[in-house]
Amino acid sequence: DSSDDIEDVSLFDADDEVSRRSKKSKIRHPVASFFHLFFRVSAIVVYLLCELLTSSFIACMVTIILLLSCDFWAVKNVTGRLMVGLRWWNQVDDDGRSHWIFEARKVPAQGSKASSEAESRIFWLGLITCPMIWVIFAFSALFSFKVKWLAVVVMGVVLQGANLYGYIRCKVGSRKNLTSMATSYLGKQFLRQ
Repeated sequence: DSSDDIEDVSLFDADDEVSRRSKKSKIRHPVASFFHLFFRVSAIVVYLLCELLTSSFIACMVTIILLLSCDFWAVKNVTGRLMVGLRWWNQVDDDGRSHWIFEARKVPAQGSKASSEAESRIFWLGLITCPMIWVIFAFSALFSFKVKWLAVVVMGVVLQGANLYGYIRCKVGSRKNLTSMATSYLGKQFLRQ
């Protein structure tokens, strides 16, 4: 089973103080950190400036979708593994059934390969913030009746939302139901109040 011997990788670096001191805040994978944000931010910037730079909707749409696709691939296959030690994929068995697999990095013997706090923060902020921006763009396109842009924005929401969902499932474990986990968390917060 893929959930045995896995390290608990913090979603927002909310670990206790001891583990915070043990993690280095230095960025260990600067190229991965750069490309984790580059494709995401570039797609948003192109979307915002597209009508100012060119009058060709097709060129803008293709550019944005290429940037979003590069972002999806880079985050799913490279930066998630390097920056936070998480990965997810879909596997089809011999019967044709699809199985989603969510993994976290195995606990290293000496703790030397743990992800840095700075990389973890960059990863999760980029992973959470950009889909929220695309959702805002979706409502903006919908309410301003820019139907042609709605397809592009929906692609942004779907591709970046899929990565967000996959990595949250990696973080919380593949067997846990996200709804029950959210209800449990909110219940604990309510009782603390």
